[in-house]
Amino acid sequence: MSHFILMLTENDATVANAIETYDGLRESPVRFVGFKDVGLPIPALEQLAQRIRADGRKVMLEVVATSREAELESIRAALEINVDYLLGGRHVQEALSLLRGSSVRYFPFAGRTVGHPTVLEGTMNEIVDDARRIAAMPGVHGLDLLAYRFAGEGDPAELTRRVVEAVDVPVIAAGSIDREPRVRAMIGAHTWGFTVGSALFQHAFVDRRLSAQIDEIFKIEGVTA
Repeated sequence: MSHFILMLTENDATVANAIETYDGLRESPVRFVGFKDVGLPIPALEQLAQRIRADGRKVMLEVVATSREAELESIRAALEINVDYLLGGRHVQEALSLLRGSSVRYFPFAGRTVGHPTVLEGTMNEIVDDARRIAAMPGVHGLDLLAYRFAGEGDPAELTRRVVEAVDVPVIAAGSIDREPRVRAMIGAHTWGFTVGSALFQHAFVDRRLSAQIDEIFKIEGVTA
């Protein structure tokens, strides 16, 4: 089973109407709801996080900042927002220093990530080695893998399987999971969870309202809340 993580994002940014969108989905079975560190000001993200927590759900923030300074500022914001999970980012040692003593579960990126929207560079072997290295760091609770943003040679599903097998922490697959076969591939690779954001807002699963798209994903065998 793999957890479906609802991302209130499109094109690697939190959607402008994220609060209103979430309010229309409060009866959804989703347990994990996330957003990015760009797209809305911090006070709006705080308000959104409060709503999500009030409904008994877990709050996830994914860092897609492209500079060290912006990434560390986003981590400080995550602490201010009081998120449950922090996904992404590459400056792991510095992030761990900032997160020390907090209850935030930290899932940094595995592999070399660049640009915005973010892509994953390098060979499969390099990414697997990097995943193994980061997963061994005290304070790292899991990994964020941009499986379908992989710009190297090879099948993203194979890459995901190799990363999952190489580490002893949960792996979340993120980015461009925009059709049922990709969801099934991430389940088959034994990911702990997978994120879907842009695809929902672009009606990639069914040409209907957002709640119907979510329902469609939950119909896929192996998907859990």
